[in-house]
Amino acid sequence: MSKKAYLFPGQGAQYTGMGRDLYDAGGIARDLFDEADRILGFGITDVMFEGSEEDLRQTKVTQPAVFLHSVASALSLGDDFRPDMVAGHSLGEFSALVAAGGLGFEEGLRLVYARAMAMQACCEDVPGTMAAIIALPDDVVESVCSRVSGTVVPVNYNSPGQVVISGEVEAVKEACARLKEAGAKRALPLAVGGAYHSPLMEPARLELAAAIEKAEFRSPRCPIYQNVDARPYTDPASIKANLLKQLTNPVRWTQTVVNMIGDGAEEFIECGPGTVLTGLVGRIKKFLETR
Repeated sequence: MSKKAYLFPGQGAQYTGMGRDLYDAGGIARDLFDEADRILGFGITDVMFEGSEEDLRQTKVTQPAVFLHSVASALSLGDDFRPDMVAGHSLGEFSALVAAGGLGFEEGLRLVYARAMAMQACCEDVPGTMAAIIALPDDVVESVCSRVSGTVVPVNYNSPGQVVISGEVEAVKEACARLKEAGAKRALPLAVGGAYHSPLMEPARLELAAAIEKAEFRSPRCPIYQNVDARPYTDPASIKANLLKQLTNPVRWTQTVVNMIGDGAEEFIECGPGTVLTGLVGRIKKFLETR
């Protein structure tokens, strides 16, 4: 039987004016936006609707803004939001979990904000960067990174031929040069504040651990396919453990989509700003068809 998979984007999907249409439409979306301002103690909606690109790039704004937009997008669908499965890319995993009922909205938003602040502090204390590697097989990227001195690892398996690496600044530079020599079409440095999902995020993981341990998780209404191993989960204890591992482990998006398709997903719907994830799904499907 055909199944619906709902996808939730991560940091980088934000844009100026995001969420204004949802707010103006009223209903549950407007209630969530107003609630978010109260929970966070500042007008995040003002920044989303009227702030500049620079304003929205602040980590303390970006992550809760994308989370808020995503959850509001899903829940404003009302009875039409009937997921057979959900998944989120990095930050989007929190949005997916709240939309699917595995975590309350307020608790989810507080966790996302705590995560954002922990990651920001980590980036300031431990310099790092990331780069997108285009048109190389995953195993080649892994092999080259493993031979570079210093910390550099593949962290986002976005689609076949698109892997993001992360780590220490000099190690990432060296890896980029070697990966081009190995045949990469491009090795693009990303404008990010740190080495997300790499071992350099360990201080942020430790800081977030206490907040996640205190949070009350429930079984979601459908399986959530988690980043760390691309497998479906409904058990709250497992979901909690995987969320914590996520900060210092790769986002296995390609594998997640492949597994969702294998489990019957035929329709993919993106909830949140942009259409990056459905674009990646298209590339992954194309790859599967040509194998």
